[in-house]
Amino acid sequence: MRILAVADSDSYLKWASCLLADLPGDWERDLAVVRTPIVPSPLQIAAAVGDRPLPPVLSARSLRRTAQRTRPDAIVVACTGPVVDVLVAEVLDELRPRPVFVTGLPGISVPATDKAWLFRSGCDLFVVHSEREAAEFGEVAGRLGGGGRVGLARLPFLRVQEDGARFEPDVRERDRVVFATQAKVPRDREEREQVLMALAKLAERRPDLDVVVKLRALDGERQTHNERHPYQRLWQELGEPGRLRFAAGSMDEHLAVAAGFVTVSSTAALEAIARDVPSLVLEDFGVSAEMINLVFDGSGLLGTLDDLADGAFREAQGAWRAANYFHPAEAGTWVGLLDELLAGPREPARSLLDGTEHLAARRRARLRVEVPPEVLRIGYRTKRRLSRALRVG
Repeated sequence: MRILAVADSDSYLKWASCLLADLPGDWERDLAVVRTPIVPSPLQIAAAVGDRPLPPVLSARSLRRTAQRTRPDAIVVACTGPVVDVLVAEVLDELRPRPVFVTGLPGISVPATDKAWLFRSGCDLFVVHSEREAAEFGEVAGRLGGGGRVGLARLPFLRVQEDGARFEPDVRERDRVVFATQAKVPRDREEREQVLMALAKLAERRPDLDVVVKLRALDGERQTHNERHPYQRLWQELGEPGRLRFAAGSMDEHLAVAAGFVTVSSTAALEAIARDVPSLVLEDFGVSAEMINLVFDGSGLLGTLDDLADGAFREAQGAWRAANYFHPAEAGTWVGLLDELLAGPREPARSLLDGTEHLAARRRARLRVEVPPEVLRIGYRTKRRLSRALRVG
């Protein structure tokens, strides 16, 4: 069997790269990045794939030619929703024989949303990562229709032993507190400044700790979601009133020497739990779907900025772990379902976005994968300026 995985951003590339490792050892695997405005930088690509060969960055046309030449049996479309839809419905639609299209979301997907399913309803297999996610997306699929089957995996970058037990911790000295940023939340500048000041208080009270703000991207690099108020820029504008360190790179390397972990909402919390790093999920700004931290309700990890300043980190509760991402490997179904789909015959998944009312949105998505990002950005800026001029006029 030959599997091609294609990603469009840093987080999806990391997910796709790791997911390929779940496949049988004798399957051939190819990995590529499709060029979009959020294409990861060379440093981000290298960090995402680790010691694997660096994947090529391809235009939509080059991606189609690559798929036509290599004739993959399945394609893992590890991309943001609109890009998944346009790749499956248009760019790769004429591949014959038609490959099995696999998709999913790279991190925490609770609560399941209709939008996530709609964009990916043209795919034959939707990969989720917990029993809770499987149940929620199963309900969405039953209600909306379309799409294919829902398969269960473990988040592939979690360091969990095959029996689901916690892995042996790193023996190096643990003296680091890692704050994992999230591009979308909290949204307000003032809230982000509050987080930075709580981290600074911790650093002042605990000079033995190396307090690190772990960045998803360096200044100027793109990521899956745009960040309105980057933490490092805010810290500089505040006059750097304390002892904090800002760093990018591999989360796994940071966690290997971490004595504590904190986030508002990040999948990296699961990596910390798997490494037995005491953790804290901040609830000061709310616990909700909008804050992307609803999944941590009942985990035992929720706490406040005051807890952060005091270094009061926690352990995740066992029952929550079992229902959320830490199921044993043998509970996984996605590779078995993929095997069944590859054995055929099969009815291709039916996209819920095939109607004429979605044509304009698909055209916009196609521009993202066919027009060079720098040209597209010029077009966006021109459009915004024209809109402002028309409003003023």
